Amino acid sequence: MATKPTPESSTALRKIKTVLVSQPTPEAGKSPYAEVEKKYGLQVDFRQFIQVEPVAGKDFRKDKINISDYSAIILNSRNAIDHLFRVCEELRIKLSQDTKFFCISEAVALYLQKYTQYRKRKVFFSSNREQGLFDLLLKHKNNERFLWPCTDAHQEDIPEFMDKHGFKWDKGVMYRTVSADLSDLAELDYDLIIFYSPLGIKSLFENYPDFIQRDKHIAAMGPTTAEAVKEAGLVLSFQAPTAEAPSITKALELRLQVTNKK
Repeated sequence: MATKPTPESSTALRKIKTVLVSQPTPEAGKSPYAEVEKKYGLQVDFRQFIQVEPVAGKDFRKDKINISDYSAIILNSRNAIDHLFRVCEELRIKLSQDTKFFCISEAVALYLQKYTQYRKRKVFFSSNREQGLFDLLLKHKNNERFLWPCTDAHQEDIPEFMDKHGFKWDKGVMYRTVSADLSDLAELDYDLIIFYSPLGIKSLFENYPDFIQRDKHIAAMGPTTAEAVKEAGLVLSFQAPTAEAPSITKALELRLQVTNKK
């Protein structure tokens, strides 16, 4: 468990010049932080705090889930697509051309092209992330049996929705999310660390059991991550989305306008 910061560190407004984002390094030219980094003269580093490990096909088989029995598949990440097709390959399962794919976004839907001929598939995607996905699923509730490929450490939004509305569905745990080894980061010598999931907080303390926040800023993307920060005894500097800051980069800029004011 984290050591709670002192009252002084909770209220101190440390100037932010160095930022660690607990996400993989973005492709060249595609960093959402690039503009704010340049505008405020920041050093923004990326390091993934969690990593994905596959569940082997032979182990997945133990859950007695036959992928061919499902007429529709829910896909809410690229990881889910990667591991769905990996498990199918390991178990020598060929998805029917009639299988429907329900995707949380167009980007996820287009990622299917890596594994199958997109134009020949029945693909539905949301234009409003999770709520849009739920609306799509409701339209097909009575006609399909759904499989949700997921990680062991998933959030409960989709299961709760499916159970509440009486869908015929199952979840298939095809990969696991575990803490990454951060031993090459000898010290977390950053003014701000940005977290994107509760598992990132878990990884922080598994890698740095004696971590003390002091006057470091901690930021969180999403309400569950923000709650995990507080439950760990850390002081939350800012979070997103909010009415003023729909993105974490906007929230960062608003914070910088206070902490880095000359």
